Amino acid sequence: MRSVVSILTVAGAIWAGAGFHDPVSAQAIAPEPATCLASLPEGTTCSSGRSADGAWFWTAYPRDWNGTLIVHAHGGPRTAEPQRADPVEDLERFSVMVSEGYAWAGSTYRRGGYGVRMAAADTDDLRQIVWDAFGKPKRTILHGQSWGGNVAAKAAELYAVSADGERNYDGVILTSGLVAGGTRGYTFRADLRAVYQFYCHNHPRPTETQYPLWQGLPEGASMPRADIAARVEECTGLSLAPEARTRAQADALRNILSVIGVTADNLVAHLAWGTNLFQDMVWKRLDGGNPFSNAGTTYQGSDDDVALNQGVERFEADPAAVAALAYDADLTGNIVLPTLTMHARYDPTVFVGHEAIYARTVAGAGRSNLLSQVFTTEALHSQLSISQYAGMLIAMTHWLDTGEKPDAADVLEACRSRAEAYNQPCLIDPDFVPN
Repeated sequence: MRSVVSILTVAGAIWAGAGFHDPVSAQAIAPEPATCLASLPEGTTCSSGRSADGAWFWTAYPRDWNGTLIVHAHGGPRTAEPQRADPVEDLERFSVMVSEGYAWAGSTYRRGGYGVRMAAADTDDLRQIVWDAFGKPKRTILHGQSWGGNVAAKAAELYAVSADGERNYDGVILTSGLVAGGTRGYTFRADLRAVYQFYCHNHPRPTETQYPLWQGLPEGASMPRADIAARVEECTGLSLAPEARTRAQADALRNILSVIGVTADNLVAHLAWGTNLFQDMVWKRLDGGNPFSNAGTTYQGSDDDVALNQGVERFEADPAAVAALAYDADLTGNIVLPTLTMHARYDPTVFVGHEAIYARTVAGAGRSNLLSQVFTTEALHSQLSISQYAGMLIAMTHWLDTGEKPDAADVLEACRSRAEAYNQPCLIDPDFVPN
C-alpha cells in the first residue's frame, strides 16, 4: 500500500499538471458602463469587464447603496466557454440583493469545467478588481450559490485574510450550497450511472465503445444532453403518462428513482452531470484517474436488491485521484468569518444532507460558533422565495453589527419583515435539522 505522503505527492502532481488551476491568458478589460437589467432598482449603475485570467464580470451599484458589496460565486460548473453576458443570469436571479441596497459583483470563471480552487481564485480576483475600480466598501460579503457554495466556502478558507492580516471579507452567505465538497458531493451521480446502466443498458449501448462508467464518457467523445434525454426516454418513458409506459419502462424508472433518491424531473440533469461533468473531471482535471468508488456500496430500494447488487458495475477509486480532488474541492471547516447558510429541505439538485456534512466539518475544526444554518420547506434549488434572501441579508448585517449569531427563527422574523414588499412567502422551518 502506498503511504499517505506518496499519495499526496502524486495527487499534487496531478492537480498541478491536469488543469485544476490553469491560468488563461486574456486581455483584461477594466469595468466599463453596461445597460442594467429592467428588474434592478431605478438609478442602479452597472458595468462589465474581464479579468486578466479571462473571467467576465458584471457589477451593479444601486443609487441608495448601503456601503456593502456582495461578491457572488455562481453554480455549475458550466462546461461551455465563458461569455461576457453569462453573469447577467445570476444578477437577475439575485437582484433582490441590489433592491435591498447592496452592491453586487459576479463573474464567470476563467474557463469552463471543474476546478474549485481556480474558481475561488477568480472570485477573490473579482473582489480586488471591484475594490480597485470603485473603492473599498464598508463591508464585503461573499455569496455562493449551488456549486458556487463550494467555491465561496473554499474562497473564504483561502482568502478571508490578506497577507497583511486585514480581512478581505466580513461574512459569508451560502445558498443551496454543495458544501459537502468534491469527494462526497458527486458520489451519488456515480451510483446513478451504475444503477441506470444496470436497468437500461443504453449508456453506453452494447454496440457502442465500452468504458468504465466513472469516466463519464471516453476521452474526446461527446454526447449532447438531448441524446442523454432520448436514451432516458427510451428506457423509462419518462415523459409519458404512467399508464402509457410499458411494464419494462415503469419498472426501470421506479427502480432507478427509488434506489438513487432523485426525482423524475431531475433524472436527466443528474445523468447529464454524471456524463459530461465526469468526463471533464476525469480526463481534464485528474489525468484519467478515478475519484469514485461503489465497491462497498449496497444498493437498496429496488424490486430485487440481490440481483441489482450482484449485477451492477463496480469500480474502485484511485487514491491519488481522490486526494487530488479533495485538495481542490473539499473543505476543512476552518472558517474565520460569520457564515450563514440556507438550504431547501427537498432540494432536488444538491441534497440537504450536504449541510449536515458541512456542520460536522466545521464542528471538527472547532468553529461552530461561526456557523448558522437555515432550512426551508421548499423543493427548489436555483432560486428560493426571494423574501428569504432579504431575510438572510438582514440577519447577516445584524450579526456583523452586534456580534450576535442569528438562528433560523431570527432569519424567519427578518424574512417576514420583507415578505409583503416582495409578495413571496417565508417558508423557513426553524426546527428542522438534517441528517
